[in-house]
Amino acid sequence: MLVEPVVLEGRLVRLEPLGLDHLEALCEAGLGTGAFRWFTDPIKTPEQMRRHVEWAVAATHDGSQICFATVDQGTGRAVGSTHYLNIERAHHRLEIGYTWLSPTVHGRGYNSEAKLLQMEHAFERLAANRVEWKTDALNERSRGALLGIGATFEGIFRNHIIVADGRLRHSAYYSVIREEWPEVKERLEARLARQAQGAGVRAQRTSTMR
Repeated sequence: MLVEPVVLEGRLVRLEPLGLDHLEALCEAGLGTGAFRWFTDPIKTPEQMRRHVEWAVAATHDGSQICFATVDQGTGRAVGSTHYLNIERAHHRLEIGYTWLSPTVHGRGYNSEAKLLQMEHAFERLAANRVEWKTDALNERSRGALLGIGATFEGIFRNHIIVADGRLRHSAYYSVIREEWPEVKERLEARLARQAQGAGVRAQRTSTMR
């Protein structure tokens, strides 16, 4: 399974290799918003963001992860990021994680399209057998979003991670496997169409109000 840096283009977002040139936009999009609440080591300052991006660049360079900036197609500005990690090339599986988005784009289909692009690339071009996610068991928003895209809940890894404040985190695991992908893809595309329609209605109402 040849997993390398790549650009994935969608209608709403473009996933491109994460770099320090995205740093200013990422700070603007995420700092002070609560976007990193569920990270094991939350990002709170520009310096912490720089260290995170530098680590992501190094991880992409050594092949242990493939780290993307999530770029708004409309503005050309990064509004978040997401990674391929825990890449098991011999067994054709990988994890999608370290995903966050600016709250300004929540509910507009950006997350759904990014997941669609990542899974489409994994299953249809990398021949993955499995794509997985893990999240804090207390993170109801993330868990609901994963079920919403069609992932299957597989269980809880108890006392799995010690987070920055010393709390013992239980991790909830989810996955999509190769045989499920066609149905999940259809479901995601339908979800995106509904979100696009909803965004259009909201834009029309805003225009009318002006």
